[in-house]
Amino acid sequence: MTKRKIFFVLILLLIVAGYALGSRRLELSEAASRRKEPAQSYTVSSAPTLFFHGWGSGSFTENQMVRYMERQGITNAVIRADVMPSGKVHLRGRLPKHPRNPIVKVNYLNSRQNNYYILGQWMRNVVVALQQAYHIERFNAVGHSVGNMSIAYYLLQYGRDPALPRLDRQAALGAHFNGVLGADDAVNQMRLLADGQPKKMTAYYRELLALRAIYPKTRTAVLNIYGDLDDGTHSDGVVSNASSCSMRYLAGPDARAYREVKITGKDGQHSRLHENLAVDRDLAAFLWDAKRPNQKSQSAD
Repeated sequence: MTKRKIFFVLILLLIVAGYALGSRRLELSEAASRRKEPAQSYTVSSAPTLFFHGWGSGSFTENQMVRYMERQGITNAVIRADVMPSGKVHLRGRLPKHPRNPIVKVNYLNSRQNNYYILGQWMRNVVVALQQAYHIERFNAVGHSVGNMSIAYYLLQYGRDPALPRLDRQAALGAHFNGVLGADDAVNQMRLLADGQPKKMTAYYRELLALRAIYPKTRTAVLNIYGDLDDGTHSDGVVSNASSCSMRYLAGPDARAYREVKITGKDGQHSRLHENLAVDRDLAAFLWDAKRPNQKSQSAD
């Protein structure tokens, strides 16, 4: 074989070897990419989820839950809605054109407002501000403690308004629909009938009975998370389980969906419900059908 032929053979072998090596590197790169970017395991929507904090608090109490959603890649857009004592809303931040499961941290600057009707009106102002800014047609809501009364009285006053976006999914944490311990309830005092109806009702619970006719209209799915310290009080230390679970009767038998989750032990303490990995996972699964660890993906409602 002449030197020229040997030269061309060597060149050909180098080309083949280089191609094989490049293909192998590409395969390894694609495999690594698949490991870094697992298949999507949650529902993607542009509908915002609004978080409402409790009495005497602020949007900072929502940080744990929101950060969990960010770490999991469920959301890529978080803004804050500051509500002035006058009820005026200032949206802090801007959602991108195509947000993935956007979150709105609602922040009441007067966090000691005790008039539930006003809380419902403030929530409406937030919803309208988002509707005007982003043309939303539906939304989700998460409330902790008094934040649930914002949602309940929003529905009571505006749940039938066809001009407003529809509440699609609602999650309640530590809700006190029928009393607070030390105020209008006492340890192991309240009892519920088989259908969830309280034997004794507070004045505001009687007002909320109208929700039984509203939930079937709004087609809102409900997740009710409550805590039991497992210390014999059947409460989270602030709200009795009976008060929290009285929500079942308000949702009524014709609601789209209603489910309860009990958090037991020290993690079931009232304020720890929003600082709780188990709660974070339950919220992600309920709101966005997120896959829990060692669990198959859930289908949307």
